[in-house]
Amino acid sequence: MSESVSTAEAPGAGLPPQDGGPGVFQRHWTTIVFLGPALALLAVWIVYPTIRTIIRSFYDRSGDEFVGLDNYQTLFSDDTLVTAIKNNFLWLLVVPAMVTAIGLVFAVLIERIRFSVAFKVAVFMPMAISLFAAGVIWRLMYEKDPSRGTINAGIAVVKDAVSPPGALQAAQPSTDAVEVVADGSLVLETPLEPGSVAQLGLTGIRASDVRDDAVQAVVPEPLQGGITGVVWRDFKPGGGTPGVLEEEEVGLPGVTVELRDVNGRAAYTAKTNPDGTFGFEEVEAGTYRAAIGAATFAVPYAGVSWLGERLITPAIMIAYIWVWAGFAMVVIAAGLAAIPRDLLEAARTDGANEWQVFRRITIPLLAPVLTVVFITMLIYVLKVFDIVISIAPGSVQDDANVIALAMWRTSFGGVNDFGLGSAIAVFLFLLVIPILALNIRRFRREV
Repeated sequence: MSESVSTAEAPGAGLPPQDGGPGVFQRHWTTIVFLGPALALLAVWIVYPTIRTIIRSFYDRSGDEFVGLDNYQTLFSDDTLVTAIKNNFLWLLVVPAMVTAIGLVFAVLIERIRFSVAFKVAVFMPMAISLFAAGVIWRLMYEKDPSRGTINAGIAVVKDAVSPPGALQAAQPSTDAVEVVADGSLVLETPLEPGSVAQLGLTGIRASDVRDDAVQAVVPEPLQGGITGVVWRDFKPGGGTPGVLEEEEVGLPGVTVELRDVNGRAAYTAKTNPDGTFGFEEVEAGTYRAAIGAATFAVPYAGVSWLGERLITPAIMIAYIWVWAGFAMVVIAAGLAAIPRDLLEAARTDGANEWQVFRRITIPLLAPVLTVVFITMLIYVLKVFDIVISIAPGSVQDDANVIALAMWRTSFGGVNDFGLGSAIAVFLFLLVIPILALNIRRFRREV
């Protein structure tokens, strides 16, 4: 009996495909449902505005006349816009590197200090507020008046400790008996000898400049073997006699009085009391002249003009770095925590010091994290806007101008030149594209 082997073909094999199968929508309906809203929003809020802005940049202010590349030519010829481009270039050179470096230092420090949690909170706290609010804070801190600006107030404390301000800001002799000399001091022309009493009346002094502890001035009694005197505000409400000490005329405390010899050198120095009196005891025999030293009129610290045209850009950079240092610290600290500790210990065991471990082990292993922070800051710096407009006063905004601020001022700040504003926006977009491409390339390399 022979066996037969039969081969069965699959039904429909070799036949043309049948109609009625699932369509594209049916096969991918889940993907379309989830991506559809996102794609629609991207098209409405990103794609269309981008294309429309590019087209608008080739038209004039009103949008009616095609001007070609005239707006882009203006972008590189207008002084204000050129300043904005230069400032943005300066921001790119300074801020990303500084933020990354400071964040690295902070990240290393928090591993070595006991109060690391409080330190993290203090450094990261600026990230909890908006850049505009941070700008308002720094605007107040940068006030030039030391009584209002925090930074200048701190500088004033140090400067006043080294070089104290004078007791008076300005004064003039009330009579011809006192003359003004070249060094700014006021000298009594009447020669003095031991036992003499000097009277130096001053005027041209505002009541607010007189110290609060000043009291009624008095003429002191002669001092045997010494020289005494009084310095007072020679002004009496309702009138008075110049050069004569009268009621309601107060002494000038804290005034530096010098007793000068015949050569004009200060042989003795004293400070006046609240009633304006002063005294020099046991003065050697001779002829002297009393003088109110120039130190009395030393100008108090008036503050640095941080918001002036020369310092406004560095001042804003400092505020911006203060805000973003916390972000850099947190990101770099996370990368630092992922470094294997056995590598660091092995390097120390081999004799490397802390600086060598940091430079040759820690930095190379943190290179990807540092790159993330640096590139992120490049992108943010290119579009910096709100902290600039909140810190820079209107009088120096041209000096502190950046590209994003120039775009806003040109389009919406009163100029209303939407053609030029669109050209600035396109230029900013072109600057960001290479950095975004670099970032995408880095992402692909890490994957």
